[in-house]
Amino acid sequence: MEQNEPVFVISVAAQLANMHPQTLRQYDRMGLVVPQRRNGKHRRYSSVDVERLRRIQELSTVGVSLEGVRRMIELEREAAALRDQVMQLQRQVTLWRSQAQAMGPGGVRVFSAGSTGEVSIKKNGREARARQTRSWGMFELTR
Repeated sequence: MEQNEPVFVISVAAQLANMHPQTLRQYDRMGLVVPQRRNGKHRRYSSVDVERLRRIQELSTVGVSLEGVRRMIELEREAAALRDQVMQLQRQVTLWRSQAQAMGPGGVRVFSAGSTGEVSIKKNGREARARQTRSWGMFELTR
């Protein structure tokens, strides 16, 4: 069973989260945990939803208000998304570095841009300057 697959009816999800079904309905209205709907009416909760319900209960037990819980969950989601993005960027950097190493020292180019828009290109230890032309935003090289 996939974690995001909506399989639990409200009574089962409430029992798994150790809550009353009415509490789950309230959280749904507040947008804290929004289950998927089957046939337009029946709420179905996934394992991820049940874990989120448990997290809400944990935070509420230590005195965090529901608005605080909502904000904390939102921040946790943002942090997880940012962690995923950092990991993806790290993989790209690793790939680019390995490609640059495979090209050898003669094949590596380094580009840098100045504050006025000039671009400096270093290849094989030699430097060339580029300036933006007015047509099509293209660059022409000058030495």
